[in-house]
Amino acid sequence: MTPHPSPSILSAAAASFSYGSETVVDRVSFAVGAGEFVALVGPNGSGKSTLLRLLLGLLRPESGSTTCFGVDPRQLTERARVGYVPQRSILGLELPATVSEVVATGRLARSGWWRRLKAPDHRAIEHAIESVGLAEQSKRPVRELSGGQQQRVLIARAMAGDPELLILDEPVAGVDAESQRQFRDTLVHAVNAHRATVFLVSHELGAVANDLDRVIVMKRKIVFDGTPAELVASGVDLGVPADALPRWLEGLT
Repeated sequence: MTPHPSPSILSAAAASFSYGSETVVDRVSFAVGAGEFVALVGPNGSGKSTLLRLLLGLLRPESGSTTCFGVDPRQLTERARVGYVPQRSILGLELPATVSEVVATGRLARSGWWRRLKAPDHRAIEHAIESVGLAEQSKRPVRELSGGQQQRVLIARAMAGDPELLILDEPVAGVDAESQRQFRDTLVHAVNAHRATVFLVSHELGAVANDLDRVIVMKRKIVFDGTPAELVASGVDLGVPADALPRWLEGLT
């Protein structure tokens, strides 16, 4: 992984957003380069979710700007370039669909919903399932899987479209240790084998702490942007014990 790759894939330039009189994103600026593996962390209520919506084009900055592949995210026409993994939705995964069927829906953005899937599509789907360690579960209904396995299905669905940018929102919250290990392997594979850019929003970095290029810490503003080693050198433990980083984040002033 390259420490400071270019060009910029995802960026914010003095972006601000408020709910009423409360400013939750305050002149935030940063850029994520091609091939970078970046984590965004912050305490509850720090503005991470709002910033993520700004970056995805679901909200419009009140001032400043955000870009995705160099354009306003609301104007991005090639949506298949972005794979988005939201926080796990129990309702959607209660449907009687198999792992393969759910992951196949992630290929539609690339192939087009009106076209039948062809051999390359099926290979991409199989590869995505294998990359999250669920090949032996591919024919099982997703509702029969554990919470961690279901989250890996959502990651595989995003990966099936061969995205250039993978955005994940709290993907390991509450999942088992095996799923966290497989989650780490999947993201490293995405960066190294698929040259994807990964932007991870999470409270828990222990599984990927040694693989990240940068950590961005946010509390309405950017309070830190640097390497994991630099953050650790400042006295922050990224992985052991598991609640060390969340406790530090909640203590930010």
